Amino acid sequence: MRDLLEVERLSAGYGEAIVVSDVTLSLKEGLSLALLGRNGMGKTTLVNSIVGVTRYRSGVIRLAGRDITRLRPDQRAQAGIGWVPQERNIFKSLTLHENLTAVARPGAWTPAKVYELFPRLGERKRNMGNQLSGGEQQMLAVGRALVLNPRLILLDEPLEGLAPIIVEELMGALTRITREEGLSAILVEQNAQKILGVTDRAVILERGMVVYAGDSAALMADREAMEKYIGVSEGGPRRAGPVESTR
Repeated sequence: MRDLLEVERLSAGYGEAIVVSDVTLSLKEGLSLALLGRNGMGKTTLVNSIVGVTRYRSGVIRLAGRDITRLRPDQRAQAGIGWVPQERNIFKSLTLHENLTAVARPGAWTPAKVYELFPRLGERKRNMGNQLSGGEQQMLAVGRALVLNPRLILLDEPLEGLAPIIVEELMGALTRITREEGLSAILVEQNAQKILGVTDRAVILERGMVVYAGDSAALMADREAMEKYIGVSEGGPRRAGPVESTR
């Protein structure tokens, strides 16, 4: 099984600030990766750097052996990178269905398949984007990335701020996407215990650098690493004060 994504000694950030420094990681075709770390440690910046919306400083990014380091974000999307940002960025002046058809590319994932994955979207496909709940907008953001038929999908905190019933639906969809459909994915999520169950590999960032890389199952069993780097103890996530964001 070959590497689909290769990131070698990548440094990037915003303006003059370097947020991720000398990051190296890889992901094989058909596998998924949990990108973890406390708030402000550079997770979103790393995802944004793979997408191509940060200021590049050094390093190399390859997709299926192709150097995409200098490509524009739209060119990276054409190369096979799908992105679900925290902001969702759906077209609120278009209908739900138009949001999907406006960006769809040929492949296995069609609007009809998205409606099968998320039945509530099928029920609301004539609704405007601004008429959808936050959970429905998140489902639409995932669906819109899927109809691009990417080789790799990046999801930045897809469960954040959602009601438990919506989280359950999205977790079921993410499990299907990664486990049954075999789509390669990188998932950023604060709830490490939840996301480790649907991923194959895990990487932890601290201050913009990789401090842990290994199998998701092994990390789940490593209580010392979970406590040290993520603040998860036997009793669950540890409460922490505000942390300055480096997104």
